[in-house]
Amino acid sequence: MEKTQSNTLSVSIPHSLGKEEALKRIKSGLGQAEAQFSALFTIQEQIWTDNRLQFQIQAVGQPIRGTIEVEDASVRLDVVLPWLLARIANSIRQVVQKQGPRLLEKK
Repeated sequence: MEKTQSNTLSVSIPHSLGKEEALKRIKSGLGQAEAQFSALFTIQEQIWTDNRLQFQIQAVGQPIRGTIEVEDASVRLDVVLPWLLARIANSIRQVVQKQGPRLLEKK
């Protein structure tokens, strides 16, 4: 029997908002992102500790866990992908790199 493998997808999104403003926008934008992409994923757990979010989501039937770290000039996303989703990691990275900055934009 083959051992199940997972891969970590890491994406860093630069910003010029400062840590507090970026954190505020990330927190308010997560619900909007879940509503917009509800056909693809649901958030099952969110634990904030200062500027770090530990989360678990369910995406296309697969459990996914990860962290979001908000810093002064960037937001870093690290997600552990199950092998099925790891096969499309580049596509997922492209979506995050496109949608991430939109989450941080001034509304």
